[in-house]
Amino acid sequence: MLALSVPADQAGRRLDRWLADSVRDLSRARLQSLIEAGQVRIDGRARKAAYRLVGGESVEVEIPPPPSEMLAPEPITLSIVFEDEHVIVIDKPAGLVVHPGAGNARGTLAAAVLAHAPGIASVGSPRRPGIVHRLDKGTSGLLVMAKTHTAYESLTAQLAARTVTRRYLAVVHGRLPSPEGVIDAPIGRDPHDRLRMAVRSRGGGKRAVTRYRELERFSHHSMLEARLETGRTHQIRVHLASIGHPVVGDGVYGRRADTSAHLEGVALHAAALGFLHPVTQKRLEFSAPVPPRIDHLLAELRAREGRHGAAGMA
Repeated sequence: MLALSVPADQAGRRLDRWLADSVRDLSRARLQSLIEAGQVRIDGRARKAAYRLVGGESVEVEIPPPPSEMLAPEPITLSIVFEDEHVIVIDKPAGLVVHPGAGNARGTLAAAVLAHAPGIASVGSPRRPGIVHRLDKGTSGLLVMAKTHTAYESLTAQLAARTVTRRYLAVVHGRLPSPEGVIDAPIGRDPHDRLRMAVRSRGGGKRAVTRYRELERFSHHSMLEARLETGRTHQIRVHLASIGHPVVGDGVYGRRADTSAHLEGVALHAAALGFLHPVTQKRLEFSAPVPPRIDHLLAELRAREGRHGAAGMA
């Protein structure tokens, strides 16, 4: 436990910025995660990062011990689409975190796969065994993991070469001016919030390209197909929000007061995935149906329009 006192001349400063200047042994990202996890308390009460200090407060920072390097297997049910001795393709539900992180030490996809296939423990890093790409917690759909070193090297190389194909379905706010388009805008850390990503000016982020196509249009929403040419963190969510059409249910990059809480995540689904098998070099293509949570949202939108079924789908 780290105990601090806020000097009177620091009144008015944001908690996260003052803490970053006061605790030099921890990174800004680490401090942000501790605040988000409620492990930073002011006069005994957890506060948000944007809390404005008044001066004279007592601040307690609870620093958990570093996690064990080895991930413990957990018997969690998996929806396996394909598996052989080299790779496993999973249809991940929304709400399941891919690997351990701040506030998500247990109940991860990585721990579930480790229980299912213990040999994956030595593939990749100890805390992220077999993981070559990720899906956000609130996003559902297809994800491939490597079960062998050969597969890990092959899949990471394919991702770097951009030969892995990924197609997503998204329901967004608003009606796009064009039925299809390309968003080519660099993405990097948000300079004002290190837990978020943002479109940055040239040189301030890594190149990110998302292609989209409208599948169905509603009065105030659109259903899109999005294809990734790059794989930046939160890419689709950041890109669509940057052009004024955030994904429904996205309280981070979209509307914090979004009324679609029943989604149990964001209206984003990794519907198709394709790659070369690491050993046979055969092209593998997989698809995952739209989950009920998004089907229900689409049914509600169609009902408002007085139509039924998938009218307008391309």
